[in-house]
Amino acid sequence: MGGPATPDPLTAPAFPTSAGVACPRVAGMAGYDWLSLTTDYGTWDGFVAACHGVIARTAPGVRVIDVTHEVPPGDIRRGAAVLAQTVPYLPPAVHVAVVDPGVGTQRRAVVLQAPGGVLVGPDNGLLPWAAEALGGITVAAVLTNPAWHAGGSRTFHGRDVFAPAGARLAAGAPLSEAGPALDPAGLVRLPDPVVRTGDGWVEAEVLTVDRFGNVQLAARGDAAGGLGRDVVVGGLPAVRGATFADAPAGGLVVLTDSAGRLAVAVHGGRTAVVLGVAPGDLVRVEAAAA
Repeated sequence: MGGPATPDPLTAPAFPTSAGVACPRVAGMAGYDWLSLTTDYGTWDGFVAACHGVIARTAPGVRVIDVTHEVPPGDIRRGAAVLAQTVPYLPPAVHVAVVDPGVGTQRRAVVLQAPGGVLVGPDNGLLPWAAEALGGITVAAVLTNPAWHAGGSRTFHGRDVFAPAGARLAAGAPLSEAGPALDPAGLVRLPDPVVRTGDGWVEAEVLTVDRFGNVQLAARGDAAGGLGRDVVVGGLPAVRGATFADAPAGGLVVLTDSAGRLAVAVHGGRTAVVLGVAPGDLVRVEAAAA
């Protein structure tokens, strides 16, 4: 699935008047000072800048935090994990997330209210993990109000649907104006990642691989607590530690990462290469033979 189709500059429609008018903070509505953006758009093209532009024109006073725009294209699970692990550390905000291989289809655009903020994006499993990290979904709505849109592109809902809606919500527009209410039980959700434990072992799905090659597992960081210091990971010797240097150079270390997950790292190397794993694979950590 490709990214948003770049409009022909000679035939692209003018920026809609409604989206070009600033939406001031609504009286009596708290709104949010911050809006975060998480996408798979990359930075080669102008997609991210267009989203920033719509936000700035709609809610000029709202400050934007770019979480990442380097989610692998169409990788909903990676986007969901990054978003959920990041939003607890951000100020109260509207969080706009777009990893949307189903753009232009029948998939819904949704808004989710949680105690710690608001999430805006596609109903494809991208948002619920983050909503839980923010305290759980209290209100949900389908984003259908055309007055909240900045354009009609079928391939760039980040710019034309999600960014302007997020900006309006940050400016204090009531969520009830976004569209009809939605039962949160009807949201699309990603399958729970696999985690299994047994006598002397824990097996878990690879949740993410970061840019350093560290392998984050779906298990909690304390899942390997009873395995002892010396362990085996994928048939290779490893140690349990608290930081990368607790293993010798080139050695494997099993630790609790900054998100509180069980992770496998190589001191000075790339674990994903050493273990030959990718997100979705299963990794077993077991106590070393006495």
